[in-house]
Amino acid sequence: GLGYAIQWYDTLQSRADRDVERFVDEARSRVREDIRAQSSQEEGADEECARVLQQRCPACFGGVKFGRSSSDGFDIQVCVDGNFSQRHLRSAGDSPAFYDPAYFLSKQQVDEMGSHIDAQRKRPPNKSYVPKVPDEAVNSCANGHEAADEHKTKSNADIFDDMGIMAAVCRHDIPILLANIDTPGEQQKYALALVYHLFLMLPPNAIIRVLYDIGCVLDRSINLHKLLPEQMVSRLHWSTSVMHAYGHEWACQLVYNPRMTEGLGLTDGEGTERFWSKSRKLIPITRTSARSRCIWLVDRQAAAIGDELREDLGDYIKRRLVRGVQRQAREAEDELGACGVPIEELCSQWELQRAAQLSIRAHAPARLKKELDVVLTLQAEVDSLEKAIASAQGHLMKAAAPPTSMNVFPKLKDAHSKLVSRAEKLYASLNIHDSFPHLQGVNYDFVRTLIFARDLKINIRKCAIANFLEWDRLDQAVGGKDNPLGTKLHQRTRKTMSKRRPALLTAIRKFNKYCDLLESLHKPDWGIPVPEKLSTDLGVLWEDQSLLQDVWLEPSPDTPSPRWLIDANVRRGIRAMLKKDRCLEERRRLGIEADNMCRWFGRELAALELAIRSPGASPYLPELQHRLQSIRLLRQRWANPLISPTVIDHHLTASVEIAARLAAAAPRKGLKWMPPQVILTESDLQAMEVIVFEDGSVHHDNRLDAVAADPSECLLTDLLSDDDDDDGGDDGDLDRALPTGLVMIWEPLVNMRMDSFPELRTYHPPNTRTINHGRMRPPCDIFG
Repeated sequence: GLGYAIQWYDTLQSRADRDVERFVDEARSRVREDIRAQSSQEEGADEECARVLQQRCPACFGGVKFGRSSSDGFDIQVCVDGNFSQRHLRSAGDSPAFYDPAYFLSKQQVDEMGSHIDAQRKRPPNKSYVPKVPDEAVNSCANGHEAADEHKTKSNADIFDDMGIMAAVCRHDIPILLANIDTPGEQQKYALALVYHLFLMLPPNAIIRVLYDIGCVLDRSINLHKLLPEQMVSRLHWSTSVMHAYGHEWACQLVYNPRMTEGLGLTDGEGTERFWSKSRKLIPITRTSARSRCIWLVDRQAAAIGDELREDLGDYIKRRLVRGVQRQAREAEDELGACGVPIEELCSQWELQRAAQLSIRAHAPARLKKELDVVLTLQAEVDSLEKAIASAQGHLMKAAAPPTSMNVFPKLKDAHSKLVSRAEKLYASLNIHDSFPHLQGVNYDFVRTLIFARDLKINIRKCAIANFLEWDRLDQAVGGKDNPLGTKLHQRTRKTMSKRRPALLTAIRKFNKYCDLLESLHKPDWGIPVPEKLSTDLGVLWEDQSLLQDVWLEPSPDTPSPRWLIDANVRRGIRAMLKKDRCLEERRRLGIEADNMCRWFGRELAALELAIRSPGASPYLPELQHRLQSIRLLRQRWANPLISPTVIDHHLTASVEIAARLAAAAPRKGLKWMPPQVILTESDLQAMEVIVFEDGSVHHDNRLDAVAADPSECLLTDLLSDDDDDDGGDDGDLDRALPTGLVMIWEPLVNMRMDSFPELRTYHPPNTRTINHGRMRPPCDIFG
């Protein structure tokens, strides 16, 4: 069918492209060595990533200097994530292997990483490891994300043999590597196999920042169990993606949120989500295709998406400059001016906040909650009993119940009072104030309400962010928030979201009641701030940064309390300062990427120009010329404020000069004429036209002798031949003299090699008409 014809054609084209790529790689090596020889850079400064990475994203991998620190944005930024929609039905079966994927890692590589992880986890953990974030926060993140549960079944293994795909993309959303997921859960071996393979294609001093949904959990596992070699771990840093970061604990966000950490600019880590969105059209096709065809389709789709995004790098830089750097920097400047706090004070308060909220004491509430769970559970039972007694008493009084029934209530109230007293004794027996001396003197009701408010706010944050993500995805699916939803599925999703809205609003109102109660119980000398109320308008709540901060349960060790804890203007100023810093980092990053693109543009042009001029290029010439034209068109596609047209024009000129110089310096290969083989049949001899004069003599062609005497005159003899025409026409024009002053000079090329060929012998049959005999030349298109 047509599908198999396309498969055959694409496979053939892929093999041809790889042959051309190998031929161009030889030219790239020569250009690289020539540039290195003429460069004045110091020893060891000129390093390069693997050529396949440079071809996929020149902006990320086209540089030659590596080893940047976090303040400079690291060298490489990639994001990793899995997708369980790209599944494959077991009933679809498999077909013979016909394609060598360019993006997918082999199953052997992934399984070897899984075996290594299992072996390392059986060993004792690394005792010298110092957690970046308290374990209580990381444990909470692991429990709150499905991706962290390696044993959670996301697909039925009896129905599907491939459960999904794990992808690594650069910060421009260009796919770099893929791995097939063949286990029910999203195990750590897939992400680590991609990262490990990427390290093998980078210079030994390159530093990588990887953004992953559960980057905090994976970072701890790598350092605790030594899952990667030390030389890689020292050059590997982790972050969470932007939208998923807000589902993590606040302490985790202080270290792993890309908007709060140094060096990441405006990278959001959601490139994999956009890649899955571009690939979703393949889901119904690949699910029922043979397994090998499924890999082939996804691999070729990744290549097509990558080629398109590579050509769009110029527009990417322009969009980031306008919508990202300029717009957000302007908003940050306005916010900083409105808060009225100096930048130096904001920096100092930010460092104090990080130190306080990353300390072990900041997570004492988690341990305190474990101690108070028993009391809180008992207290909830007491409160329920009190409400039940009051409700029953009210109903009986309205119904005019007999006095004997009403006499029971004093006994019930007495039992309730004794139960409350026992709960107080139980709380005292836990020695909370001895275990947590900083809570000495704080009212028990205040601490209890504060813990309730803290847990409730965490749940509100998770539910609210889940709703915000659903809104974003629905808006993206229909092309914008102003467009109506056009499918029943979207309408159904919107109705489901609207059903969850009342529960979220109820939780927010309950949290605000806790805030009012805490305000009434609060005493300034306790040093514990009262949490801020949340807006019931979800549009306002979306922009409210206080939603992301946990309720503070610890008294401030400083006297007076730090401004970041009690002053909302300082907290707002800190957020604006961080946004401004990220915009400056993004601006520097875009400048580095523009330089990388220019450098790759010049080298790729020179390599293609040289490949076209190289011996043996004739089989690949059409494809080479097509590639050269495509690269030249990038001059217009990549035009942006950070790339000077003068630099691009210089590369266009310099590439031709480099190719011409290297092609002239290449050793020439001698050409050898193959001796002609002339086989004449009887019919050929009868049809052959030769020169015969009327007296029966045969004309001897002196040009054959001239070849033996001076082969260089052979072609000139053809041009100056003035033999009689065979049409019997007027030959007067041939007898006219050449114009006066016209001198024709024939100068053979210097050192021109001409191989001799056998003298032609002509058979002269009788009774033939008089014509010129044409000279037979050796074949000119066959080299030996």
